[in-house]
Amino acid sequence: MRSAPTILHLDMDAFYASVEQASKPSLRGKAVIVGGLGPRGVVATASYEARRFGVHSAMPMAQARRLCPNGACLIPRFSLYREVSELVMGLLRELSPLVEPLSLDEAFVDLEAGGVAFDAAGARAVGERLRADITAATGLSGSVGLAGSKMLAKVASEEAKPDGLLLIEPGTERDLLAPMSVRTLPGVGPATGEHLRRAGITTVGELAEAGEDELVRMVGKAHGAGLYRMALGLDDRPVVAERDAKSVSVEDTFDVDLHDRVRIRNEVRRLADRCVGRLRASGHSGRTIVLKVRRYDFSTLTRSETLRGPTDDPAVVREAAARLLEGVDTTGGVRLLGVGVTGLADYTQEDLFAQVRAAEADTDPGVALESGAVVPDGADAASGTAGAGAAVGGPEGGGAAVAPVGSPEGSPVRHWAAGSDVRHAVYGPGWVQGSGVGRVTVRFEGPGSPPGRARTFRVDDPELEPSDPPALVGPG
Repeated sequence: MRSAPTILHLDMDAFYASVEQASKPSLRGKAVIVGGLGPRGVVATASYEARRFGVHSAMPMAQARRLCPNGACLIPRFSLYREVSELVMGLLRELSPLVEPLSLDEAFVDLEAGGVAFDAAGARAVGERLRADITAATGLSGSVGLAGSKMLAKVASEEAKPDGLLLIEPGTERDLLAPMSVRTLPGVGPATGEHLRRAGITTVGELAEAGEDELVRMVGKAHGAGLYRMALGLDDRPVVAERDAKSVSVEDTFDVDLHDRVRIRNEVRRLADRCVGRLRASGHSGRTIVLKVRRYDFSTLTRSETLRGPTDDPAVVREAAARLLEGVDTTGGVRLLGVGVTGLADYTQEDLFAQVRAAEADTDPGVALESGAVVPDGADAASGTAGAGAAVGGPEGGGAAVAPVGSPEGSPVRHWAAGSDVRHAVYGPGWVQGSGVGRVTVRFEGPGSPPGRARTFRVDDPELEPSDPPALVGPG
């Protein structure tokens, strides 16, 4: 712990959705939901306007549509998110050589190492200036936490959301943490939180009062001792610059052992999707898929499969994890499941065959589908060039989406995913608002323009072509 709040944590506000709003003027101030648009798609992030309807990340997209029927549901554009992230991280590196990125939209900064702040007043001034610089450069907002440790700085940025700054003065940590939920602390997930709740512990203050010995008895030596230190606000971890991620993984421990093989398969599928979400958020792809299974007797099995090249395709990861599961005996029950990706790279080798299989599985050409639920999860989310289009409820709403009708004989069917970038030979750059019944609706506008007009074309219009995302600029 430091004697001054000189560790800064930046967390961009609703990052993916905010980038979409900044680059699409007609969506500013509107509900925006970014994620997979297929039947099994999940929400990557939602704008604050959509969150008022109960939409949140990791929610099935179908549920998000029901809660927020007029929200604009868009595919992610990771190439643009990475570009904006690099700009923001560049601003952080101007403050200090010790910048520890956690994802595309989140990082720690050691202000002392940069010589820009050594006390509370200096740290606050740096934080406010950083927020202003980010807005000027990108048009986006970020929340800043300042404290004497990484844990408390992250807690502070979360409390400051959205678009705020919170500084925790050394010596006030326990009073600040005491009324907060135990889920506020890093490493306290749903299972641990429920275990503590059953023991009558729901706040950080109650956790501290329980004492280290009791927590060790409840959750084990390593975890119990760590929980107690965090409840006291103690954290001595340094800011580590540019850590190279070697793997990305997610895992869940179940309160009751799983015996149903179908349930186990579904959990592996869900974990694979979450893992890919983290993989993409880190700006990586990976070549080796890893399945972890802890059985009823605490024995742990690990299986892996190495692909021909790195991927961030959720369909590919799901299929590999499912194949690995087939070789594992789950008789007797499963306590924990995990899916990970190793052999990380900063590029993706597209598995076109997997995309075709996903498209064939998720769509049936010529058959009407649920509104918007027509883009396969196997689509290339960064380019938006695979999968059928989806109606988008936005400024003008949207109707039911169907698989597009065929193009002239001998030419491939063209698909337009909602939110993807296009250029028309006459009207210039725009983005796909919706697609269906052989038509695609495009709104012609960009980051520096006023809200644009929407026009509808045939899906095979030769003057309409996919395009790269436009560069994001600040508000003027």
